[in-house]
Amino acid sequence: MLLAALVTGCTTGSGTDGSTADAKPGETTPAAAPGKYSTLPEPCRAADQGVLKDMFPEIADLPKDQQEQAYAGTPEATFDTDRQVGCLWKADSPADAHRLRIRMERVVSYDTTVSDDDQAKTLYAQKLTAAGLPADDSPSTTPSSSADDGTTRSPGPGDTPAGGQDEGQNGGQDEGQDGGNDSGAQDGGKSDSGAGQPSADLQSRTLSGLGSAAFLADVPAKAGSASSQHTVRVVFRASNVLVTVEYSEEPAEAGTPPDTKSLQDRTQAMAHKLADQIGE
Repeated sequence: MLLAALVTGCTTGSGTDGSTADAKPGETTPAAAPGKYSTLPEPCRAADQGVLKDMFPEIADLPKDQQEQAYAGTPEATFDTDRQVGCLWKADSPADAHRLRIRMERVVSYDTTVSDDDQAKTLYAQKLTAAGLPADDSPSTTPSSSADDGTTRSPGPGDTPAGGQDEGQNGGQDEGQDGGNDSGAQDGGKSDSGAGQPSADLQSRTLSGLGSAAFLADVPAKAGSASSQHTVRVVFRASNVLVTVEYSEEPAEAGTPPDTKSLQDRTQAMAHKLADQIGE
């Protein structure tokens, strides 16, 4: 009987030092809400065919079977199509070459106190910073006096267009940075490959009316480069999904700048079509 009493005494006193015996039942922190989207569309199929035809006019000159293959795109290898997918398109002609890459990432938070949506916001903010643009709520983001497409322009140091390369991609490519601040932009919305400057209303900026948040990074050819390749990158967030649309044109004749406005218009058009696909 004495042994039983000692065991009972040890058990009943186990909560006196603030252990689980003192914890009140039901006082647990609720887990953060899961993301709105649990799957991703297949980007090669989600890409709008009409926009693809605008982006790759040279494909129209190919035989019918080659056209279908070119428009179909090439899926990027991925280990989990529910988390990250991508697709590539390319076309060359004697006059120029075009490239398109679409990437989608479904963000999942492994912290039960942080929602998938909040984690996606954090990753989007990192991409925005990498593009040299201020946060969406920054007072330095000012409306452009000439833009009428619902965008805002964010001037950076020296008013140089930001490269905005995504983290870990292509070794942190910085084309478009230090791109000739001593020359003005070409007329007609074209960038000067020697100066690396698009016209003021076509520089890197945040966008409105696209997903939950979006920005455009304009990456002209680097000053002194033998290539005239010009890249436009649109990144947007739709709840817990991040989408990147990257479109580039390289004229065959060095020193011939592509039409910046056309590149940007086509890239934004594709981004809007993808946003519609994700939202369905």
